[in-house]
Amino acid sequence: MNLGALIRKHRKERKLTLKTVAEKAGVSEGFLSQVENSVSSPSVDTLVSICHALGVNAGDLLNQAGTRENLAVIRKEDWKDVDIPDVGFVTRRFLPPENRSVIDCAALFLKPGTRIPVRKSVKNGQEVLCVLKGSLELTHGDQTVLLGEGDAAHFYANPARQHITNDGKGIAVVLWVGTL
Repeated sequence: MNLGALIRKHRKERKLTLKTVAEKAGVSEGFLSQVENSVSSPSVDTLVSICHALGVNAGDLLNQAGTRENLAVIRKEDWKDVDIPDVGFVTRRFLPPENRSVIDCAALFLKPGTRIPVRKSVKNGQEVLCVLKGSLELTHGDQTVLLGEGDAAHFYANPARQHITNDGKGIAVVLWVGTL
């Protein structure tokens, strides 16, 4: 299991919110969410602070995270308790950055009305979006496409003119895959 998933697991077991742990650790709620979802890696000092806030030994946590994952699964029941920070969305990466070499993938959870760029710093990359729950509006250059539950789109990245918006009334859950 990766470091972020372990931190989230310990936080959930203790029934603590992102906000509570972030405040105790002296980090922002958004940064803690990024750590839990393998988007960002904390410094050693920050990891120790997060572990202290959770009541977990940092060395033990690192030992648990020391094995490389060859299979990562996000189960549908995991969608029920997703903590979406104030920014309106959360990204759950399947693998941490050091285990990604050809593709990157994640489950995206977006609150209604949330608009995010699909990816910013990729040139000539390809992407796939598949709406698992809810609906989504994909703007790609001059085109705007409404994607409903079960719909998918495959496209070349257009970082300057590309974003997705949850135009529905409930949380949208999207499987996103992109080349690196």
